[in-house]
Amino acid sequence: MQNLSWAIPIAIGVMAPAHAQPRFDNLAGSWSGVGLMKPSDGPRERVRCKVDYTVKNEGQSVKMDVRCASDAYKMELSANIDQRGSVLSGNWFESQYRQGGKISGQSIDGVIDAKIESDTITALLTVRTNGNRQSFAMESPGAWVSQVSINLSRETR
Repeated sequence: MQNLSWAIPIAIGVMAPAHAQPRFDNLAGSWSGVGLMKPSDGPRERVRCKVDYTVKNEGQSVKMDVRCASDAYKMELSANIDQRGSVLSGNWFESQYRQGGKISGQSIDGVIDAKIESDTITALLTVRTNGNRQSFAMESPGAWVSQVSINLSRETR
C-alpha cells in the first residue's frame, strides 16, 4: 500500500496554519491548488488538490476533508487536528486505500514542522501559510513517492 505515501502527506501537509498565533481560524473555507510529486522510480507528476477546512473549539481544532488526484491516482482523506500552544496532534483516515494514522508536530516562528505516521508511511512536512496562499514540502525517503510540493489558494465566493 505504499502507493498512497504521496497522498497522505499532501493532505495532512496542507492543513496546518503557519503563523505564531496557535489557532486554525485563518484556514476556514475551501482551498485548491496544484503541485508536483516525485515517485522514487519515475519522473515528476502533476497533482491537483481541493481542501475544505472546518474550524472548531474556538480555533484550537480543525476538521479537514481533502481530495487529491494525479493522472494515475486519487485519494479522499479526512483528518482531525488539535493545537495546544505550539504542539499539533491528531489523526487521519484515507477512504480509498483504507489507511489511517497519527499526526504530530510543532508550530514555531511561523513554520509548521510535522510528522505523519502509520504502519506503512512516515513523512516529514514543512508548511507555510501567508494570507490566502499556502505551500508545503514533503520528504519521505525510501517511500514510493519521496518528494511532494503543493501550492494552494483560498477559494473566494
